[in-house]
Amino acid sequence: MKVIGLAGWSGAGKTTLLSRIIPHLREQGLRVSVIKHAHHSFDVDVPGKDSWVHRQSGAEEVLVSSGLRWALMHELRGAGEPGLPELLKKMSRVDLVVVEGFKSEPHRKIEVHRAANGKALLFPGDPAIAGLATDTAVETALPVAHLDDIPAIAAMMQRSAISREEVLARRRPES
Repeated sequence: MKVIGLAGWSGAGKTTLLSRIIPHLREQGLRVSVIKHAHHSFDVDVPGKDSWVHRQSGAEEVLVSSGLRWALMHELRGAGEPGLPELLKKMSRVDLVVVEGFKSEPHRKIEVHRAANGKALLFPGDPAIAGLATDTAVETALPVAHLDDIPAIAAMMQRSAISREEVLARRRPES
Protein backbone atom coordinates (compact mmCIF):
# COMPACT_ATOMS: atom_id res chain seq x y z
CA MET A 1 0.00 0.00 0.00
CA LYS A 2 1.46 3.34 -1.11
CA VAL A 3 0.63 6.80 0.21
CA ILE A 4 0.89 10.23 -1.42
CA GLY A 5 -0.52 13.55 -0.32
CA LEU A 6 -2.06 16.49 -2.10
CA ALA A 7 -1.35 19.65 -0.15
CA GLY A 8 -2.12 23.28 -0.80
CA TRP A 9 -4.00 26.26 0.48
CA SER A 10 -7.78 26.29 0.60
CA GLY A 11 -9.14 27.22 -2.81
CA ALA A 12 -6.22 25.73 -4.74
CA GLY A 13 -8.42 23.02 -6.22
CA LYS A 14 -7.23 19.89 -4.39
CA THR A 15 -10.66 18.24 -4.27
CA THR A 16 -11.48 19.09 -7.90
CA LEU A 17 -8.10 17.76 -9.03
CA LEU A 18 -8.51 14.59 -7.01
CA SER A 19 -11.99 14.02 -8.46
CA ARG A 20 -10.33 13.96 -11.90
CA ILE A 21 -7.31 11.86 -10.89
CA ILE A 22 -9.18 9.04 -9.12
CA PRO A 23 -11.02 7.87 -12.29
CA HIS A 24 -7.73 8.02 -14.22
CA LEU A 25 -5.98 5.82 -11.63
CA ARG A 26 -8.93 3.42 -11.51
CA GLU A 27 -8.78 3.07 -15.32
CA GLN A 28 -5.20 1.85 -14.77
CA GLY A 29 -6.57 -0.86 -12.49
CA LEU A 30 -5.54 0.76 -9.18
CA ARG A 31 -7.65 0.63 -6.06
CA VAL A 32 -7.60 4.12 -4.52
CA SER A 33 -8.75 5.43 -1.14
CA VAL A 34 -8.68 8.96 0.28
CA ILE A 35 -8.05 10.43 3.71
CA LYS A 36 -9.40 13.99 3.80
CA HIS A 37 -8.53 16.45 6.54
CA ALA A 38 -11.25 18.89 7.58
CA HIS A 39 -10.23 22.06 9.41
CA HIS A 40 -13.57 22.58 11.04
CA SER A 41 -16.39 20.75 12.70
CA PHE A 42 -18.06 18.59 10.11
CA ASP A 43 -20.85 16.07 10.08
CA VAL A 44 -21.46 13.17 7.73
CA ASP A 45 -24.77 12.40 9.36
CA VAL A 46 -28.14 14.09 9.12
CA PRO A 47 -29.53 15.59 12.33
CA GLY A 48 -32.54 13.62 13.49
CA LYS A 49 -31.55 10.33 11.82
CA ASP A 50 -31.02 7.33 14.10
CA SER A 51 -27.22 7.31 13.75
CA TRP A 52 -27.09 11.04 14.58
CA VAL A 53 -29.26 10.43 17.66
CA HIS A 54 -26.93 7.61 18.78
CA ARG A 55 -23.85 9.87 18.44
CA GLN A 56 -25.56 12.75 20.20
CA SER A 57 -26.54 10.35 23.00
CA GLY A 58 -22.87 9.66 23.68
CA ALA A 59 -21.93 6.61 21.62
CA GLU A 60 -18.17 6.42 21.04
CA GLU A 61 -18.64 4.92 17.59
CA VAL A 62 -21.61 4.44 15.29
CA LEU A 63 -21.37 2.12 12.30
CA VAL A 64 -24.08 2.55 9.68
CA SER A 65 -24.51 -0.21 7.13
CA SER A 66 -26.68 -0.76 4.07
CA GLY A 67 -26.60 -2.84 0.93
CA LEU A 68 -24.58 -0.10 -0.80
CA ARG A 69 -22.02 1.11 1.77
CA TRP A 70 -21.01 1.27 5.38
CA ALA A 71 -19.54 4.14 7.35
CA LEU A 72 -17.94 4.22 10.77
CA MET A 73 -18.11 7.45 12.75
CA HIS A 74 -15.88 7.81 15.79
CA GLU A 75 -16.41 10.67 18.23
CA LEU A 76 -13.25 12.06 19.83
CA ARG A 77 -15.19 13.35 22.86
CA GLY A 78 -12.42 15.78 23.78
CA ALA A 79 -9.49 13.52 22.89
CA GLY A 80 -6.79 14.91 20.62
CA GLU A 81 -7.11 14.71 16.86
CA PRO A 82 -5.37 11.58 15.55
CA GLY A 83 -2.37 12.10 13.31
CA LEU A 84 -2.01 10.71 9.83
CA PRO A 85 -0.13 7.54 10.92
CA GLU A 86 -2.94 6.57 13.28
CA LEU A 87 -5.56 7.16 10.57
CA LEU A 88 -3.60 5.16 8.00
CA LYS A 89 -3.64 2.17 10.35
CA LYS A 90 -7.44 2.22 10.15
CA MET A 91 -7.57 2.07 6.34
CA SER A 92 -8.27 -1.11 4.39
CA ARG A 93 -5.44 -2.15 2.08
CA VAL A 94 -5.57 -0.61 -1.39
CA ASP A 95 -2.94 0.22 -4.01
CA LEU A 96 -2.81 3.96 -3.27
CA VAL A 97 -4.09 6.16 -0.45
CA VAL A 98 -4.26 9.83 -1.37
CA VAL A 99 -4.12 12.16 1.61
CA GLU A 100 -5.84 15.49 0.99
CA GLY A 101 -4.67 18.13 3.42
CA PHE A 102 -2.60 17.35 6.52
CA LYS A 103 -0.10 20.01 5.36
CA SER A 104 1.93 19.80 8.59
CA GLU A 105 2.40 16.01 8.51
CA PRO A 106 5.75 14.80 7.13
CA HIS A 107 4.41 12.38 4.47
CA ARG A 108 5.43 12.91 0.84
CA LYS A 109 3.13 15.34 -0.99
CA ILE A 110 2.37 16.93 -4.33
CA GLU A 111 1.60 20.62 -3.89
CA VAL A 112 -1.51 21.93 -5.65
CA HIS A 113 -1.06 25.62 -6.41
CA ARG A 114 -3.37 27.96 -8.30
CA ALA A 115 -2.03 31.42 -9.19
CA ALA A 116 -5.46 33.08 -8.85
CA ASN A 117 -5.53 31.99 -5.20
CA GLY A 118 -2.85 34.60 -4.44
CA LYS A 119 -1.12 32.39 -1.87
CA ALA A 120 2.59 31.67 -1.52
CA LEU A 121 3.95 28.28 -2.52
CA LEU A 122 4.44 25.73 0.26
CA PHE A 123 7.33 23.80 -1.28
CA PRO A 124 10.27 25.99 -0.38
CA GLY A 125 9.50 25.44 3.31
CA ASP A 126 8.34 21.80 3.19
CA PRO A 127 10.98 19.20 2.28
CA ALA A 128 8.24 16.54 1.98
CA ILE A 129 6.86 18.18 -1.18
CA ALA A 130 8.01 16.03 -4.10
CA GLY A 131 6.36 17.86 -7.00
CA LEU A 132 3.94 20.58 -8.03
CA ALA A 133 0.63 20.65 -9.88
CA THR A 134 0.06 24.27 -10.86
CA ASP A 135 -1.29 26.62 -13.49
CA THR A 136 1.75 28.90 -13.41
CA ALA A 137 5.45 28.69 -14.21
CA VAL A 138 7.57 27.84 -11.17
CA GLU A 139 11.36 27.77 -10.99
CA THR A 140 12.28 24.58 -9.18
CA ALA A 141 14.16 21.34 -9.63
CA LEU A 142 11.01 19.50 -8.53
CA PRO A 143 8.78 17.87 -11.15
CA VAL A 144 6.01 20.25 -12.27
CA ALA A 145 2.79 19.45 -14.16
CA HIS A 146 -0.04 21.71 -15.28
CA LEU A 147 -3.26 21.37 -13.26
CA ASP A 148 -5.09 20.15 -16.38
CA ASP A 149 -2.53 17.43 -17.22
CA ILE A 150 -4.19 14.60 -15.29
CA PRO A 151 -1.99 11.80 -16.71
CA ALA A 152 1.21 13.69 -15.78
CA ILE A 153 -0.03 14.49 -12.26
CA ALA A 154 -1.20 10.89 -11.73
CA ALA A 155 2.19 9.59 -12.87
CA MET A 156 3.97 12.07 -10.57
CA MET A 157 1.81 10.91 -7.66
CA GLN A 158 2.59 7.25 -8.36
CA ARG A 159 6.35 7.90 -8.69
CA SER A 160 6.39 9.95 -5.48
CA ALA A 161 4.21 7.68 -3.34
CA ILE A 162 5.87 5.93 -0.41
CA SER A 163 4.89 2.82 1.47
CA ARG A 164 2.45 3.03 4.34
CA GLU A 165 5.19 1.60 6.58
CA GLU A 166 7.52 4.48 5.67
CA VAL A 167 4.78 7.00 6.51
CA LEU A 168 4.19 5.23 9.83
CA ALA A 169 7.92 5.45 10.61
CA ARG A 170 8.05 9.21 9.98
CA ARG A 171 7.30 11.61 12.79
CA ARG A 172 5.76 15.07 12.64
CA PRO A 173 8.38 17.75 13.34
CA GLU A 174 8.20 19.04 16.91
CA SER A 175 6.60 22.47 17.19
